[in-house]
Amino acid sequence: MSVVIVGGGLAGISAAIALQESGVPVTLVESRPWLGGATHSFGRGELCVDNGQHVFLRCCSAYQGLLRRLRADHLVDVQDRFDVPVLRPGAARPARLRRSKLPSPLHLLPALAGYAPLPVTDRLRAIRASAAIRRLDPADPALDAVSAGAWLAGHGQRPWARQALWGLFLTSALNAEVDDAAMGLSAMVCRRALFGRADAADIGLPLVPLEELHGGPALRRIAEMGGTVRLKAKVEAVTTDPKVVVDGVPMAADAVIMAVPHEAAARLLPAQALPDPLRWHELDASPIVNVHVVYDRKVMDGPFAAAVGSPVQWVFDRTAVSGLRRGQYLAISLSAADRWIDMPTAELRARFVPELRRLLPAARGAAVREVFVTRERRATFRQSPGSASVRPAAATRAPGLFLAGAWTDTGWPDTMEGAVRSGLTAARLVRRHLEHPQDRYLEGVRDR
Repeated sequence: MSVVIVGGGLAGISAAIALQESGVPVTLVESRPWLGGATHSFGRGELCVDNGQHVFLRCCSAYQGLLRRLRADHLVDVQDRFDVPVLRPGAARPARLRRSKLPSPLHLLPALAGYAPLPVTDRLRAIRASAAIRRLDPADPALDAVSAGAWLAGHGQRPWARQALWGLFLTSALNAEVDDAAMGLSAMVCRRALFGRADAADIGLPLVPLEELHGGPALRRIAEMGGTVRLKAKVEAVTTDPKVVVDGVPMAADAVIMAVPHEAAARLLPAQALPDPLRWHELDASPIVNVHVVYDRKVMDGPFAAAVGSPVQWVFDRTAVSGLRRGQYLAISLSAADRWIDMPTAELRARFVPELRRLLPAARGAAVREVFVTRERRATFRQSPGSASVRPAAATRAPGLFLAGAWTDTGWPDTMEGAVRSGLTAARLVRRHLEHPQDRYLEGVRDR
């Protein structure tokens, strides 16, 4: 038996390790010179820079399981208790969203009741909306047809509340503005993270660059288990035999997992494997921009903060992780960044350096040593109303060909957790295919 996995992101890595653990030999083929996909790092002078800021929540069980398999779980830190400082221009001190010691679903009630950026009437409306969300079924197709903004507005959430409360979480989780995000996925995020188990939303952060957390450990672990990784290898086509044509040479396999973006999967897979009609193009893509600012001194306490009333969404302290020896390195993370993706670096600097001065009083007397920008033009699929209906299952129409990636129908948003879950689902279906290759009932299998 042999399995070829095309794509070395978290989905491909997860599938490879799961199959190797069950005794199935794997060859993982990746076009880039590293593993990790959208989670990678690069050098810039003395800094080791991540391409984007990636966080996870305590409820992301599959992702944390992958870290344990990579023997990298000691390289992340998870909050003891969900706690987010919220910066506001002109405010003397940050507001705070912090869970209490009350059991779920009461654990966030004090935080909502005391959330200073909202008037008291909006806090009460937010509590009522929270109760309504807990009663929703995120898998209800009707929720996928409406935006979170429209649903929230219909439940008493005025524009400022949608921006200053709900947008803090939904925009970063779905890479979409609240008014543009699908309500089904929004309800899933709220129910699973905010209103589920009391500790579900506790935030986890990497303590090392992403290449040391994902790519490097994955290379070592797959090799230790007897798998093969081919980097800088171009996949030109996939056939229904199945075979994978790599750098012009066909590679036979008993099964193939396509763990690549949906555009690449549609281009590489044979027509017989694709749904009819193919609607994956409707997923489109949504960008993320990160503005990196290096100061000559410390200007922010704590590992991160959110912001409201400002174009800044979240800002993270990257000093220790990057290896910076003096000063402080902050990274502003901008989700749903259509308005910023094509803006020149000089303009982004002119916009965001003053914004940090407005939000962080200590930045007003600090010198800026460097500003640079990283852009992920196709960071996630566009998680807008109607997107759930076009996300494919892991099984294709061709026996032995399977899909993985956070864009497939995992029931989760396009996140690291969604990517890992997709890889585990594809690996499970491959094992069943190898045991019972005649079975066709796998089509339409969903993994929630």
